[in-house]
Amino acid sequence: MTAMPAAWSVADTVDWLRGHSSAKVLDQMGPRYGIHTSQALGVSMAEIKRLAKQIGVDHRLAIALWDTGWYEARLVAAMIDDPGAVTARQMDSWCASFDNWAICDTVCFNLFDRTPHAWSKVDQWADSPGEFVKRTAFALLWSLALHDNDASDEMFVRRLPLIEGNAHDDRHLVSKSMSMAMRAIAHRNVTLADAVAELADRLALSDSKAARSIGAKYLRERKTRS
Repeated sequence: MTAMPAAWSVADTVDWLRGHSSAKVLDQMGPRYGIHTSQALGVSMAEIKRLAKQIGVDHRLAIALWDTGWYEARLVAAMIDDPGAVTARQMDSWCASFDNWAICDTVCFNLFDRTPHAWSKVDQWADSPGEFVKRTAFALLWSLALHDNDASDEMFVRRLPLIEGNAHDDRHLVSKSMSMAMRAIAHRNVTLADAVAELADRLALSDSKAARSIGAKYLRERKTRS
């Protein structure tokens, strides 16, 4: 068994990732999972999580790994970074470089939603014309609905107009994140479920085909669950 380094460096981490890469995983990333990125090694998520656990929290290493540009190194960065050390500027920089749904969602669910800037970034990014910036806004709202147990109902109600105002966006990755945010918010409690249902009713009657699709799909799923 190869000994693990006492203190991980960028070189150690990338070498480990290369040593645990697989041509099969790399070949499946685009066709099977829709993960299209120009810099990937082909390491499974299970292996990436195992490595991140071995490294532990390390903000400086996270920043350096992100700067390598490697997809898998960036996933590790999201898992080992210290949310309390993450700045608003770092979040903007990382978000601007997202090029696929998987890196966007992994960063939101493992890091961004735990930072003190999470809610303000939802507000800032929601109206962005950029596909992945907007995806990040609603993936982050989705993640906050699942993970921020201290958030009040009002914090979510105040963000529902962001969904309503952007539901006309027919880009699949964007509309999917809004749909998932609605589901997660509704799952928190009855009050929020009613608020989301009212939003879905309005969307289902919209002049926008994309908005109607989001609203109608939510209402169908709600009816199936009830």
